Amino acid sequence: MTAPLPDLDGISTATLSDALDRLGRPGSLLGIVPLTNGQRLLGRAFTVRYRPAGHPPGTVGDYIDEMEPGQVVVLDNGGRTDCTVWGDILTAVAHRRGLGGTVIDGVNRDVGRALDLGYPIYSRGRFMRTGKDRVEVAEVSGIVTIGGVQVSPGDLLAGDDDGVVAIASGAEAEVIEIARGIAAREEAILADALGGATIAEARARHGYHLLQRKES
Repeated sequence: MTAPLPDLDGISTATLSDALDRLGRPGSLLGIVPLTNGQRLLGRAFTVRYRPAGHPPGTVGDYIDEMEPGQVVVLDNGGRTDCTVWGDILTAVAHRRGLGGTVIDGVNRDVGRALDLGYPIYSRGRFMRTGKDRVEVAEVSGIVTIGGVQVSPGDLLAGDDDGVVAIASGAEAEVIEIARGIAAREEAILADALGGATIAEARARHGYHLLQRKES
C-alpha cells in the first residue's frame, strides 16, 4: 500500500519550489512541462528507468500491471526526444486503473487519447516514433533522474500548469509546512497591495524577498 497523500489544496508548484529552495533541496523538474494547461497531478512515484536497446532488444515493459491506483508513473528515458516511451494503450489503461498521471524525462505520443480522457502527462514534448527496439527497461522501482532531480519510489509528485516538483518522502512534512506559510504570506501581500499599499510596502511588510531564501 502506498502512503496517503497530503492535502495540497491551494498550494502551487511554484510555492512548493520556493519551500524547497528555503531548505536548500532539489525538486523542481527542469524542462518537464504539462501536456495541456489546466491539468493537475498528485501522487507517489512508481519509477522506471530505460536504456538504449541491446542485441537482441529487450522490452519497453509491462510495469503498469504492478501499479496501484493513485500512483504516478515516473519514466526516466534519459531526456531522449527521438523516441517515445508512452502512448495510446498505456494512457487508456492508466486512466482505467485510476493512476495519478505520468511524468517522463523524454517524450510521449498519441496525445489525443490523453486529452480526451483528461489524463495528466508531463514530459519534454510529443513525438510519434516508437521506443520499441530503440530503448528497453533497465530497472523498475529504483532511483531515477527526471529533469535533473533524483526521484525515488514513493516520493511525492505534484504538477500544475507550471510543471512538476518532486518531494523526497523524508522531507515531505517540512516542505509542505513551509509552503503553507509562504502561501499565507503571499496572500497577505496581495491583499495589502490590492487594498492600496504599494508593492514595495506590501512586500517589505511580509518579507517577500526572504520567502524562498535558504536559512543559514
